[in-house]
Amino acid sequence: MSYSKDADPTLGYLTRKDAEVKLPRPTRVKNKTPAPIQITAEQILREARERQEAEIRPPKQKITDPTELADYRLRKRKEFEDLIRRVRWNISVWIKYAQWEESQKDFNRARSVWERALEVDYRNHTLWLKYAEVEMKNKFINHARNVWDRAVTLLPRVDQLWYKYIHMEEMLGNVAGARQVFERWMGWMPDQQGWLSYIKFELRYNEVERARGIFERFVQCHPKVGAWIRFAKFEMKNGEVAKARNVYERAVEKLADDEEAEQLFVAFAEFEERCKETERARCIYKFALDHIPKGRAEDIYRKFVAFEKQYGDKEGIEDAIVGKRRFQYEEEVRKNPLNYDSWFDYIRLEEAAGNKVRIREVYERAIANVPPAEEKRYWQRYIYLWINYALYEELDAADVEHARDVYRECLNLIPHGKFSFAKIWLLAAQFEIRQLNLKGARQILGNAIGRAPKDKIFKKYIEIELQLGNIDRCRKLYEKYLVWSPENCYAWSKYAELERSLCETERARSIFELAIAQPALDMPELLWKAYIDFEISEHEFERTRELYERLLDRTKHLKVWISYAKFEASAMEDDSRLLELPEDDVQEHLHARKQQCIQHARRVLEKAVTYYRNSAPELKEERAMLLEEWLNMETSFGEFGDVSLVQSKLPKKLKKRRQIATEDGPAGFEEYIDYMFPEEAQTTNLKILEAAYRWKKQKVDDN
Repeated sequence: MSYSKDADPTLGYLTRKDAEVKLPRPTRVKNKTPAPIQITAEQILREARERQEAEIRPPKQKITDPTELADYRLRKRKEFEDLIRRVRWNISVWIKYAQWEESQKDFNRARSVWERALEVDYRNHTLWLKYAEVEMKNKFINHARNVWDRAVTLLPRVDQLWYKYIHMEEMLGNVAGARQVFERWMGWMPDQQGWLSYIKFELRYNEVERARGIFERFVQCHPKVGAWIRFAKFEMKNGEVAKARNVYERAVEKLADDEEAEQLFVAFAEFEERCKETERARCIYKFALDHIPKGRAEDIYRKFVAFEKQYGDKEGIEDAIVGKRRFQYEEEVRKNPLNYDSWFDYIRLEEAAGNKVRIREVYERAIANVPPAEEKRYWQRYIYLWINYALYEELDAADVEHARDVYRECLNLIPHGKFSFAKIWLLAAQFEIRQLNLKGARQILGNAIGRAPKDKIFKKYIEIELQLGNIDRCRKLYEKYLVWSPENCYAWSKYAELERSLCETERARSIFELAIAQPALDMPELLWKAYIDFEISEHEFERTRELYERLLDRTKHLKVWISYAKFEASAMEDDSRLLELPEDDVQEHLHARKQQCIQHARRVLEKAVTYYRNSAPELKEERAMLLEEWLNMETSFGEFGDVSLVQSKLPKKLKKRRQIATEDGPAGFEEYIDYMFPEEAQTTNLKILEAAYRWKKQKVDDN
């Protein structure tokens, strides 16, 4: 037989084209208008249901004589046996076989099947349950008892077998037998439910003493909080208050450190509350709050607050509320021990409560949380814990030695090589001064200067020594201060001020000279001003002029010129000879002096104007401000003033526009004020004349 070359053996040597299923082409619906008779989905379903074929069921077989019955039994047994040989491990087949034998009332054969099934899988407790139920259903009590006995012996950890066995004995009225089964079960130490079932069994027959004995064994087997609470409630239910209290006390002794101890204490306190023993209940709550970790004491705090609101006085209620807030702060510091704001709030709470032991404990726990990084920004909040601790020990606890230890430990803890806190050194020194320990204060401040010198430390140390009148120490401290920070104008000024206050003018002048000779200063203008004010206060006008000239060699700032001019205008020397002259001569002499001072001031201002005109023509605004100040001074001179000297030099204000330049290019125009001085106006006029002359000349040439 020959096949096509496209034939596929897997398709019976047909080609794929032949094997394709050709579906009828869907007809195209031309008329899409709705039909006159509409069919609902319900009608479609009903019609489909009606057209279904009837279910095929096997015919019922009627057995009429013993021979037929024997044949039927033989055939069924053969079927079951064949099925068992094929699927021996299928327990459901065994169960069906045994139940069929039971339905035939052949109990010996049924037992035989059950036993064979148990040989296959005796660990299957379902088999035991079905087997025993069959025996009980057919009232073979001893057989059922035998099955249960074997089941609980082989599978003692299956609680259902024990429950069924006990239930059967109890239903038969065999209480002693049921108790015996319970005792066998308790030997295996079952879970709590087993023990509770035994207790309920005894209570059903009013055997309270037996139940109490079982409870004793129960709490030994399961030493859990729930077991002890059930035991105590059992005693309370039977009216044995003393025994219930004894149970709670024994439970607290054994389980005070248990994770579920909170429930035990709450139950114990509620028990005492029901017994009207409010003081006992309060003691239990307080004992619990002291011994249970704060993270697990939330329920106790809530119950305690409610208890105090019901039975306590104002002080007790406040104490309970403090306890609740204490719990909240404990939660916060447990979640983030480096949250120092939470520690501050916690400490304030404890200080308000006033318990010294607890306050110190919280302080110690707080300062133990050292910042992980040695950077000052992490320590700025932390250091106040130490400060508050030391102040508390000194002021509230009145423990001077402990406060001194706190300061010492804090100073040892700070990494002074990387950063330091001047406030700690100063507080420690001031503490020693308050204790009249001047030597200790000097030692602390000396260590501070040696290990972590700071402006605040020098200033405070000098202030202390100055108050004590130790001038030599102050001088030494100023020298160390200036060696450490030679650019500090404040230190130079204060040192010179000290010498001046001691009438050591030459020393003060030498200090100022050293100061202005420094190559770098943080605020030189203040130092020069202080030096000039010093010389003016000493009426050393020539020295002052010399200083101004030296300052102008360094800077030509507008303020220096104005200050120099004002000095010259007011620099009138005192002359004791005036006292010997007549009054008219004195007035003439003073007028002459005044005019001389004004001439000196004008000379300085002329010099300033010349500088701005020739050397710094771009500083038009400063020059205009200088002339404005000169005009004001001339006005203030009164009859000695000459405003016309300045008015001829004053500039004209011009409003101009200039382009705003940005990174992206021009961005519009802005208005600004420009100044045109008289010499610039003349230059501009000359330029206009020159341009006109060139234009005239060009026109003549063209003609």
